[in-house]
Amino acid sequence: MSFFERSFENPVIIPESDLPWEADGAFNGSAIRNGKKIDLVYRAQSLPHLHETGPWLSISSIGHSESPDGIHFKVHKPFIEPAEQWDAFGCEDPRVTKIGDTYYTFYTALGGFPFGADNIKVAVALSKNFRHVTERHLVTPFNAKAMTLFPEKIRGKYWVFLTANTDLPPHEKIALASFDTIEEIWDQKKWSKWYEHLEEHAFPLQRDPEDHVEIGAQPLKTKEGWIVFYSYIQNYRTGKPVFSIEALLLDLEDPRKIIGTTHGPLLVPEEEYEMYGKVPNIVFPSGALLKGDKISLYYGAADTTTAVAYGSLKALLKELKTDYEHRPTFTRYERNPILEPIEGHPWEAKAVFNPAAQLCDNGSVRLFYRAQSHDDTSVFGYAESRDGYTVSKRLAEPAYIPRADFEQKINPGNSGCEDARFTKFDGTLYMLYTAVDAANPPRVAMASISVEDFGKLRFDRFTMPTLISPPGIDDKDACLFPEKIGGKYVILHRIQPSIDINRFDNLDFAGNRFLTHNPFVFPRKGMWDSAKVGISSVPLKTEKGWILLYHGVSADDNRYRIGVLLLDLKDPEKVLARSRYPLFEPEEPYEKDGIVPNVVFPCGSVIKGKTLFVYYGGADRVVGTATMPMRKLFEHLGV
Repeated sequence: MSFFERSFENPVIIPESDLPWEADGAFNGSAIRNGKKIDLVYRAQSLPHLHETGPWLSISSIGHSESPDGIHFKVHKPFIEPAEQWDAFGCEDPRVTKIGDTYYTFYTALGGFPFGADNIKVAVALSKNFRHVTERHLVTPFNAKAMTLFPEKIRGKYWVFLTANTDLPPHEKIALASFDTIEEIWDQKKWSKWYEHLEEHAFPLQRDPEDHVEIGAQPLKTKEGWIVFYSYIQNYRTGKPVFSIEALLLDLEDPRKIIGTTHGPLLVPEEEYEMYGKVPNIVFPSGALLKGDKISLYYGAADTTTAVAYGSLKALLKELKTDYEHRPTFTRYERNPILEPIEGHPWEAKAVFNPAAQLCDNGSVRLFYRAQSHDDTSVFGYAESRDGYTVSKRLAEPAYIPRADFEQKINPGNSGCEDARFTKFDGTLYMLYTAVDAANPPRVAMASISVEDFGKLRFDRFTMPTLISPPGIDDKDACLFPEKIGGKYVILHRIQPSIDINRFDNLDFAGNRFLTHNPFVFPRKGMWDSAKVGISSVPLKTEKGWILLYHGVSADDNRYRIGVLLLDLKDPEKVLARSRYPLFEPEEPYEKDGIVPNVVFPCGSVIKGKTLFVYYGGADRVVGTATMPMRKLFEHLGV
């Protein structure tokens, strides 16, 4: 789920094969409102042809089109073509701003071949309309790209953003410059002096030295500050870059002052036109418009086409002003962990973790936790808590042990019963768990017991388990919704790397009837849940929707973190909201150091009064609990 919603009519600008000057690409469009129409300038890539200096090259120029609605751009015409020594090999990636009666289009000027830092600079073209260029100037005497001009003076000065040293990695910097007159913007001497103090003008946006940044669209003025979109590329220098779009919020009277930033992608390549093209897997912000609460963000897709996506100004401002360090998170119980291994109990001597939880009518909580022996056999133990925090009862013997052939230890390694989730239907408790035999991929098993027998601890009355996921498929993290939806039983499970959803008329899995692969929640590139996702606990019904806690693993650091999904009550495949930031992550020693380090993994959660209680495994060794007021949870989701 992206922050911005793409237009169903994307891409809005595509290369036209009968126009040789843009037959190979029409991307990175910059839009500006002009009365009742919208003008768009964009980078047009030609078919390869013999350049006057000798080599066969595909040359960039700046094209222009207009639209009544910002979506339907019909007529494409050349606007800025290579004409000077400093842009003889191409004009790329325009940003347009209107000051007075003049349009200032800044672009990347390629002044030599092969392309390199010494011949890639910023230039500007001036025009009264988009038919004729009246002036053009080389702006920077140094390597730079992506300059954009603020649409009005601030404290009597003109301000520009640019990216300096773009082709001198790892020294690229998004930086700010100001000028007394518009003509100073192309004053080479002034720029040379400015460049001597580049670090003083730069914004420290990279979260990692392996990442790359580049300024994007022209600034948008709002009542709360200037919004500036930029390109953030994770792992740029490692060979596995993740292109994304992020944003800044700057002070209205002093754009050098950062009020807020995003801490993760607003948009990443997900659609076919973003993932496949001349340069695959790219979204690059190049233009933005604001009307009321609606932001229209124009961006280049796969260096081939121009697309547009829409977002709420109110929601973006909230995002930008969120203090990441003080965002809503679960509060750990101060006496965690609440369960630890007991060496005197061989069946739980190595680890206890990942508990299912059931809320009783008297407000107490029953825990069915995974316990592991030193030979890596997993069983389930039982404990109770009267207050939801402290353990008031714990059985000395396992409550549930491996009984079926498919959970016996065939080979050395993990085997047994793992990570239970309970669902109550009328008078029956259904338990879905992961069955492991160490020789085959893990599978989902289901067993049941009456609520009365479970309450009286008659665990020998569990039905024999049945495998409900197909053979040969790594499938786990399963649960049953606590009520039928649309007359169907609904089961969630995880076939890597996504969360799947299945609907059934009944729960009879005899024969060859199994769960199927129907993913509906996916990892998000560049975010905390970028590698894989899976459910944490059984969905909890609220007036706003189903609350589903889920775990996500980051491709960057392999850490397990916890977020939340809000699912529609009548159609749980419809995701109403999703955590942009984790609500819980490994921080304490018992979560960071253990059998599997840097893991928090809930399998149980309950709502007691107005508080959500979460029971989780820490580093695959101990059990902890954490809480959050439901009010804060809904606030986090924006509902």
